[in-house]
Amino acid sequence: MGAGQSNAGQGNAGRNDVVAVYGAYGHTGRFVVAELRERGYVPLLVGRDEDKLRALAEELAAGESAGGESAGGESSRAPEARQASVDDPGSLDRALHGAAAVINCAGPFASTAAPLVEAALRAGIPYVDVAAEIEANRDTFEQFAERAREAEAVVVPAMAFFGGLGDLLVTTAMGDWTTADEVHVAYGLSSWHPTGGTLASGTVSHERRDGRRVRFTGGELTYHDDALPTLEWSFPEPLGPQEVIGEFTMADVITVPSHLAVPEVRTYMAAKAAADLAAGGSAPTAVDERGRSAQTFLVDVLVRSGDEARRAVVTGQDIYAVSAPLAVEAVDRVLTGRTRATGVVSAGAVFDAPDFLRALSAHLKLDVGVDVDVDVEG
Repeated sequence: MGAGQSNAGQGNAGRNDVVAVYGAYGHTGRFVVAELRERGYVPLLVGRDEDKLRALAEELAAGESAGGESAGGESSRAPEARQASVDDPGSLDRALHGAAAVINCAGPFASTAAPLVEAALRAGIPYVDVAAEIEANRDTFEQFAERAREAEAVVVPAMAFFGGLGDLLVTTAMGDWTTADEVHVAYGLSSWHPTGGTLASGTVSHERRDGRRVRFTGGELTYHDDALPTLEWSFPEPLGPQEVIGEFTMADVITVPSHLAVPEVRTYMAAKAAADLAAGGSAPTAVDERGRSAQTFLVDVLVRSGDEARRAVVTGQDIYAVSAPLAVEAVDRVLTGRTRATGVVSAGAVFDAPDFLRALSAHLKLDVGVDVDVDVEG
């Protein structure tokens, strides 16, 4: 077991180690199920398609029969599958019965997030999702902030590569600063083969905006029809200078301002990856035993306050695969009481950001620079 991992379900008598995964058979959902099992949790397979749920349960059971319990402490309890639809609250209640927490991996989150949050609140369990949809994340904060706070519940949206990771990096880079003038998050993806879920979620967001683009400026979300600029961003090695699309706005514009006093949050995407996404194309192809694709990433965060700037950088492999340890680490910290707030909260607000990132050293390489001399305009 890696740094920061708990022994959930292994010698913790009386502790509930069952975590429901909605959309368990999806691309990211499968990574989450595997991560939960590796860390000793028992995933409860939940989703809309009963045939896919049954197939996944049989696949996992067959793997156990063939290989037995893994050396890494993987849970040997066979996962249970429960069909549930977001259009049927009763089915969600039955599906979450007995679970300690729920991770929502099923997009479009504009359709799934609110019903799952409602079900989690009824069940009295924490909710985490991997939503990258800006509007869906905004809705979660706006619709459930008061109710979750009154219930002393923990609801963590966007606990994934987009939204959660950027927020953890920004919070880490800020250090002892309580405010900053600008935040810049540059995504250096080597490629981007989107999943069907990514494309479907993107279509929903595009429709909700009436085709407009979004930016966070002057302390608020604004919508516009301006063309996105192409810039050069000076990534640290091994990438170096790269062409990026400016104002390629991601979920960081929701998570970061939810708890940090920063009026400008700007995000950038490697031009090659943006072109891959626009082209659609094939889904990610596994290249290793963990099922990860060959895609690599470098996320470069700069925060500026006056004439001072600070930087935090992470590198890793496969943006979908890395969302699993992010979401599972979040659930583990909530269930073990390592939180700083209740209500609808972003990763940087509810967790010790530097400690969280260090706990994922098996998946992310972190480098933090203080008072660095950088060009924050890219």
